[in-house]
Parts: sequence; C-alpha cells; structure tokens
Amino acid sequence: MVNFSTLNFFHNLRSDARNKQFAVIGLGRFGRAVASTLHQQGHDVLCIDSDANRVAQVLEDRIATHASQLDSTQPLALREAGVFEQDTVIIAIGNYVQESIITTLNVKEGGVPHVVAKASSEIHMKLLKKIGADHVVFPEHEMGQALAQSLTRPNILDRFELDPDNTIAEVIVPKEFDGKTIEELKLRGRYGISVLALSHHEKFDVNPSPSSFLQQGMMMVVVGTNRGLDQLPI
Repeated sequence: MVNFSTLNFFHNLRSDARNKQFAVIGLGRFGRAVASTLHQQGHDVLCIDSDANRVAQVLEDRIATHASQLDSTQPLALREAGVFEQDTVIIAIGNYVQESIITTLNVKEGGVPHVVAKASSEIHMKLLKKIGADHVVFPEHEMGQALAQSLTRPNILDRFELDPDNTIAEVIVPKEFDGKTIEELKLRGRYGISVLALSHHEKFDVNPSPSSFLQQGMMMVVVGTNRGLDQLPI
C-alpha cells in the first residue's frame, strides 16, 4: 500500500534535480536488480556488500560505478566508502534483520536525505519506519498481494492505493457496461468510483464527458473506494 507520506517521499525525490547519486547496500537479487536498473538509467551507483564475490561480480558485470566490500553495521566504514555523501541509499539487506536495522540507523545518522529499506516481514517493516527509513519496501508481500488480486480480479490491470480505503485503478470495461454512458451507469452512486480517463486503441481521453460511451474491452482509469472496486462486474 502507498500512503500520502510515501507520495511526499517520491515528490521530494523527483523535485531534486541533483539527485543522481545512489548507493545500494546488499547485493542479493533485489539489490542487484535495483543497482543494475539505476546504472542503466545513467545514474552513479555505489554498491556495498560484505561478500567479496558479490562485490567483484557487480564490477565485472558493470552495473556499478564503484563497489566496496565492507561491514555496513560499522559507521566509520560507511563514511570512508562515501555512503553518507550519496543522495539516496537503498538498503537491500532484507533477510538479515539486525544488520538491516543497524545499517538503516547508521545511514540516517550519517545524514543521507533519502533512505529506502527492504523489509522481510511486517515487524521488520515497522522497525525500519520507527528508526527513520523514509520509504520501506516489502517485495514478497507486495508481490503476493498483486498475484492474489490478479487472480481474483483479472479485470483490474493495475492499482495504486491512496490509503487503506481508496484506490486509483486501471480497469477493463466489463460486458455489463458495453454501450452505456458514464452518466447512465451512475458509477459514483452505485460503486463510489469516478472515471478519470478512458483508453481505446492506445489513446487517452482524460476527464471524459459523462455522455461518453463505454465499450467492452476498453480500459478506464478510475478513483474510488476499494469496496466499490470489488463490486464492479468482472
């Protein structure tokens, strides 16, 4: 779930045009994927891990600008490696809870403005937030949620939760709505949702007129309650 504090975090991240330097601590599959993507996008990436083989591998694969083997629970080692000078640090240790928490605390106390940490459980996630992580990701949990939603609500292509009760979602227009207008369907009254945009043949009609006709198979972007979304025909 993404809440408003998370939205504020990403807004601050985007608003800083100088925010081009990243450090990734922990080079497992998740950390490597983050580092590789950032590097491909042209950002400077400093990679950190306690495993010398992982450090050597990212250098060999050229997915890091710099890489160092060190113990991230030691603040001095992080400082000497230049971690505290980065704009954003991603702590991808995850499965090692104690090391993850200590590293997150070290990085925040070192003055890094944006700290993203990976959690391996809900308790881990709460602890990371308590000690100051600006954004916490829980990939396994989020992937599980997404899979369950795709299996039970295949007409919902994607969703962005604003809070526990309200969501923006991409929804395939069901057969029951075919040939009817937005006004005729009374979506706000019946389902508590509003149509923000319609997409057909890869073209978007933003803020469509209430007299716009819907066609089965079209995609509509809606905002509304989770309860209302779950009541839409499949």
